[in-house]
Amino acid sequence: MLQTTKRPDSPVSIIGAGIAGAWQALLFAQAGHAVTLHERGDAAMTDSASHWAGGMLAPWCEAEVAEPIISRLGQRSLDIWRRELPDTPFNGSLVVAHPRERNDFERFARMTEGHRRLDAAGLAELEPSLEGRFRDALFFPTEGHVEPRRVLPKLHERIRAAGGTIKFDSDVSAKDLDGIVIDCRGLGARDEQGELRGVKGEMILIETGEVRLARPVRLIHPRWPLYVIPREDNLFMLGATSIEAEDTGVSVRSALELLGAAYAVHPAFGEARIVEFGSGLRPAFPDNLPRIGIRGERIAVNGLYRHGFLIAPALAELTLQYVQRGQIDNEVMQCA
Repeated sequence: MLQTTKRPDSPVSIIGAGIAGAWQALLFAQAGHAVTLHERGDAAMTDSASHWAGGMLAPWCEAEVAEPIISRLGQRSLDIWRRELPDTPFNGSLVVAHPRERNDFERFARMTEGHRRLDAAGLAELEPSLEGRFRDALFFPTEGHVEPRRVLPKLHERIRAAGGTIKFDSDVSAKDLDGIVIDCRGLGARDEQGELRGVKGEMILIETGEVRLARPVRLIHPRWPLYVIPREDNLFMLGATSIEAEDTGVSVRSALELLGAAYAVHPAFGEARIVEFGSGLRPAFPDNLPRIGIRGERIAVNGLYRHGFLIAPALAELTLQYVQRGQIDNEVMQCA
């Protein structure tokens, strides 16, 4: 085991400046470590999975399909988001369904907690744009969301402010670096973690001033949940949670599903302007659970699946607790 208690301020190198690596770098830099964050891409981060993420901070909604460990890490992460970025919007999230998906809607309600049921009037009061669209909804009041392309640069700024160094266009491997190395390369780590697979998340970005939403809206769908996430400047992201494929395109069928879902939430989306199509590959292990692998001074943080923005802060906290105090979380950590 790494004898970290003797070197509480050891230099730390982190590979990968996406959401996982950024949170590792921030918490380690704040704890007094000399942190260098390496990113093989440029500062735009367009090749990272984080660039294409939804940014939902929804541990209670995720309980419908995710293991309890995701809810535990997610709820802890909400506290860290609030502490480190207090302007993070925590307006809650909504789940709605049309009558034909009524059974699935009720199942979602049974499988989750932390929500309250709104009738049509309550929904209209909360989101006036949805007045008359649905007879009821599930409201998860303590959930939040971030815009990945805006919040990731904020995290990078916070890292620098805490004394950390970020090196873009820096294609390094752990063997090139001395001291403690934390590998957050996502799918780029398949050279050492062969179990990883890519799970595609597709998105469409649209623009309209005809609809106003203050929080993400999930529409119950017969095959997979679809969501509409408000962003700044009259933009909305349409996304699907996961597709078992490793190509990076958006199929015609997926585009029709996403656009149809938006139209089902509000017909005004039918007149919206399409700004962007895209997809990203999220790293996942066979069990779809995150893992912190420890081999001496080499630590690998990976397998965040579709929960990256939700659980990355808590994983960084666990890694820091291990390095500083040798503390082990048996649900997440594997020591070689």
